[in-house]
Amino acid sequence: MSYLYLAPVGLVPPQVLDWIEEAAGEWFTFPIRRLPAMAIPVGAFDAARGQYRSVEIMMALARAAPEEAARLLGVTEADLSIPMLTFLFGHAQLNGRTALISLCRLRQEFYGLPPDETLLRERAIKEMLHEMGHTFGLTHCGNAQCAMSVSTHIQFVDAKDARYCANCGTRIAAASAAAQGAEVL
Repeated sequence: MSYLYLAPVGLVPPQVLDWIEEAAGEWFTFPIRRLPAMAIPVGAFDAARGQYRSVEIMMALARAAPEEAARLLGVTEADLSIPMLTFLFGHAQLNGRTALISLCRLRQEFYGLPPDETLLRERAIKEMLHEMGHTFGLTHCGNAQCAMSVSTHIQFVDAKDARYCANCGTRIAAASAAAQGAEVL
């Protein structure tokens, strides 16, 4: 049997993992399991930028993935980046099995505002859906309300829904079922 694994990378509030697990269970056919928290790889920190290299964390996640992991979603508080972008809300292997989301810039506190747990939950779920969609081969969607729409600023995250559009939803259902060896009716 194949599973979707959730892995906290660094200290992540268990409640956030609960939110993500519940939402993932609504969209994906895999049973969900959690891995113990893993440390952020020492080599991932980019002192010049004051951020963490998401590729380094993704590689560590891939190495930690159990054999029966159809997908592995890492969740971190670390502020992520890649050389060509100033920050990332998340990162995923297109048609791969590893994805990562960062809560850092999803938190209102990052923008100097008071904490908002409801908003954090919505944003975390949207980003989970987005990055998991990439692992199933979905690219960015032109529908601004779809979870697969591109999000280069927090306003774009807030503008989209915590769900896939009809087209992306159909594709996710088929890809998820195929990955489990089931047939979609």
